[in-house]
Amino acid sequence: MSTATETATDVARETSKDVADFWFDPACPWAWMTSRWIGEVQKVRDISVRWHIMSLSVLNEDRDLDPGYREMLDKSWGPVRVINAARELHGEEVVKPLYDAIGTRFHPGGRGEDRHNVLVEALAEVGLPADLIRFEDSDAYDESLRASHAEGISLVGEDVGTPVVAFNGTAFFGPVITPAPKGEEAGRLWDGVVTVASYPGFYEIKRTRKQGPVFD
Repeated sequence: MSTATETATDVARETSKDVADFWFDPACPWAWMTSRWIGEVQKVRDISVRWHIMSLSVLNEDRDLDPGYREMLDKSWGPVRVINAARELHGEEVVKPLYDAIGTRFHPGGRGEDRHNVLVEALAEVGLPADLIRFEDSDAYDESLRASHAEGISLVGEDVGTPVVAFNGTAFFGPVITPAPKGEEAGRLWDGVVTVASYPGFYEIKRTRKQGPVFD
């Protein structure tokens, strides 16, 4: 809905933008890095972004994994469940601000092991009801969580993780980047990623990561 300060031209310009769909797991630091990049892309390219949840816990639930990684995934249900419950009960518009509030604490804030308190604080910051925290350990909305996850992963296949980005008929995993580029550099990376990913026979480009996420 437009505000009193928006003109008809402003609204028309917003609705005419190309739309990118972004699937994320809030616990993943690499998805966080990519989300910061795409936020920069919005400043320099005429796109808008729709935010969706996916889940590394769902993606890996039937796989034989290292016990330490399995423990991490078990703990990762809570954040994505809370975001999904907030979406179900309060609308799509709460997904991005709640992700920002959680992710800022988890990733640059270094509080990934303090998940319950982070969720409580994030709900308060966004102005959502505190009792949404009850969904941290509840499977009440897991059906829609799995549906959102399946929608994103169906575009790129089971051999990838989070994030997934879809844009004008092109979908891809990643990019995995650090630090997140800013300004026109972010726009140039976007142009390049969309170009290579749009080629029907393009599947993978990769090199060994030599550093972890740089939160700046």
